[in-house]
Amino acid sequence: MTKTSLLTPLLADESPLDAHAKALVRDLFERELQLMAALPTDDPLDPKRRRRVEFTRPEIIGQPETIRTTLEREREAIISAAAGIAAAGIKRVYMTGCGDSLACMIAVRSLFEEMLGVPCEPVQALDMAYYYHHTLGPDALVITLSSSGTTTRTVEAMLVAKARGARTLALSNTPGSALMVESDHQLTVYAERKGWPTQASTTAIALLCQLALEIARATGRMPERVSQLQAALDAIPGQIEAVIGENEDQIAAIAEAESRRQVFLFAGGGPSVAAGMFGAAKVKECSPDHAIFIPVEEFHHYNSQKAGDPLIIVAPAGPSVPRSRDAALEGRRWGGQVYSVVTGDERMLDDCSDAILRLPWVPEALSALVYSVPVQLFAYHLAMAKFRNAERGVA
Repeated sequence: MTKTSLLTPLLADESPLDAHAKALVRDLFERELQLMAALPTDDPLDPKRRRRVEFTRPEIIGQPETIRTTLEREREAIISAAAGIAAAGIKRVYMTGCGDSLACMIAVRSLFEEMLGVPCEPVQALDMAYYYHHTLGPDALVITLSSSGTTTRTVEAMLVAKARGARTLALSNTPGSALMVESDHQLTVYAERKGWPTQASTTAIALLCQLALEIARATGRMPERVSQLQAALDAIPGQIEAVIGENEDQIAAIAEAESRRQVFLFAGGGPSVAAGMFGAAKVKECSPDHAIFIPVEEFHHYNSQKAGDPLIIVAPAGPSVPRSRDAALEGRRWGGQVYSVVTGDERMLDDCSDAILRLPWVPEALSALVYSVPVQLFAYHLAMAKFRNAERGVA
């Protein structure tokens, strides 16, 4: 094995990539090293991190508009991509990315399986590129997401998929990026990322949801169900606006109350795994503290919550609500605080939660679009409270 192959197996002689693809990967690795050096630190008063946090709230507030804009501007591209996918005889779908991008894929998995009628699997981009590509072929679709379009592992996964003969579709905020240029189909996400990623993720989810509905239309699957889901998707920007307006003050108060903690837990099941992942990611980005997402079932197989730890459970109307109640009961038994995000007048978690956030009903397959908003706001307000604490010298 050559020295350069230590950077990535895809530069080794036995790699499935051609010379052009290898040169692209090598260039992306060099750029990635430069970007890593510029990341903010965990200094409690790091001004670089604070600037990104301060940009984050306007981007949270702007999510309804970016979703509306993206779906309108990409309408024809979505329909074209859907027609090509519908005609390709796809028998399985792999959905890949890193970090928030992977969470986006988890958010839409249930909808894609329902609309396409084939197995759809979110896969971490490193695993897709290095391990789980050997059975790829013309009957597979590999969907990739990277806001920059240059996330090295995600581009590698796409290049390997192409080399194996799979059809590829890329989503990115960056037209002309490596991911977009090299993929068979491209969809653009019109969202900002000056702050820590929020609207870039939810807008990508909305774009993927619309794509799934258009593929179903192109194949003639479940027209009544598609119409119902389309109406629900169209209503989501307005629901996000309402969620922010009706819940932000309560979320800010919870964040202030928990601002001296150093470990934060999130839990959810099904599509809400994505919301929980977003919550943990935003806390880790916005603050110098630890945050962990735990699938709601796995929460019960260990003493996951310690005394004093805050736990946010995302439990929209759906099959995982009873198990979410079990998690809340366990969290309280272990001496932690529990904050639950539920649908409307759902009362199952009331007596085992320190506070309840009540959100509008959304079909569970679309719910991550709306139910991710409270955890985004929590991370923002938590970070700002921690900055205030640091300025006052409060540990």
